[in-house]
Amino acid sequence: MNVLHIYKDYIHNSKGGVEQAIYQLCRETTLRGVKNKVLTLGDKHSGYEEIERDEARVISCPCTAEISSCKFSWSIWKRYKRYAEWADVVHYHFPWPLEDLLHLLSRINKPSLVTYHSDIIKQKVLNLFYSPLKHAFLSSVDHIVATSPNYVQTSSVLSGFKSKVSVIPLGLNPESYPDVEPRILSGWKTKLGENFFLFIGVLRYYKGLNILLDAAAMSKEHFVLAGAGPLEKELRSKASSLGLNNVHFLGRIREKDKAALLSLCRGVILPSHLRSEAFGLTLLEGAMFERPLISAEIGTGTSFINEHGVTGIVVPASDPEALKNAAEKLGSSPDLAERMGKNAGKRFFKLFTAQKQAGQYIKLYESLIRAKTRPGNATG
Repeated sequence: MNVLHIYKDYIHNSKGGVEQAIYQLCRETTLRGVKNKVLTLGDKHSGYEEIERDEARVISCPCTAEISSCKFSWSIWKRYKRYAEWADVVHYHFPWPLEDLLHLLSRINKPSLVTYHSDIIKQKVLNLFYSPLKHAFLSSVDHIVATSPNYVQTSSVLSGFKSKVSVIPLGLNPESYPDVEPRILSGWKTKLGENFFLFIGVLRYYKGLNILLDAAAMSKEHFVLAGAGPLEKELRSKASSLGLNNVHFLGRIREKDKAALLSLCRGVILPSHLRSEAFGLTLLEGAMFERPLISAEIGTGTSFINEHGVTGIVVPASDPEALKNAAEKLGSSPDLAERMGKNAGKRFFKLFTAQKQAGQYIKLYESLIRAKTRPGNATG
């Protein structure tokens, strides 16, 4: 089976959650005999390249322009047609308006599905103009996959397509993460101790990190922020102005360091306050390492991963005092933190492994191919 994935970025040059999700899916389905290719864009300074990786061949086209985080490319059109013809299934990852145009204008009659990773939240004005194209695209594809039942229930977009929406949660494979090295673990333990709450991710507007700093200003607990991004300078400046000596910025870290920090921390915290945080792979990583979780209720997959009172604590969004109270409750109760961490691990292995995700997608691919090749509905 040949599967073509379409998205604006991939893990070879970007570390976002969607890119990690595509990587994990390609990795596991490749082990089951699927041939994956990923059609994506580089930056404005990169040329066309094809990269052979273990999980997929990556076809990277140069970016021609970028408007409100939406990348465009002229050269991707002919590549799309070529590789869509090769594919048995074309798998889009939403949102990326350019893929809508590729699908609708190229008129390639292959089985198609969309993994709906997130509503469009920030670009409200542009979304008004984009809405007709988005509706035409989602109407045209054969199937839509949401990553959590929570998102299906709360997305006004998905509510219009419920007859062809199913849920397949994102998954991770622990074997794709490096082993915890005692030397690295010891180094971080000396530097940070053990009783800290860990945030990992790109420092973006919807992550609620200003709220986390406000919570830290009221708390005796320590918070570690691992990652870089557009808000880093602003957040460091705010922490400095508040005199926060219990907040530690690590910047971008290596995978080996991430594994060590996840195994060392008291819990994983994700204070995201907007629906742009559609799933929360950081929480999944925390659960995989049997850490208790703290997150905010925003009607998305974060509350599907983190079951309040069982795997951790879910607080109201944009509430620094509630965030502080949750951290102090787990920080002062090692037994509670350990119990919730164990529960998070059990929930991870029950629902969120990459192997489980891959099996569900392969069944879906096969059903879409069968439906498309029935007499009177042959692929082009």
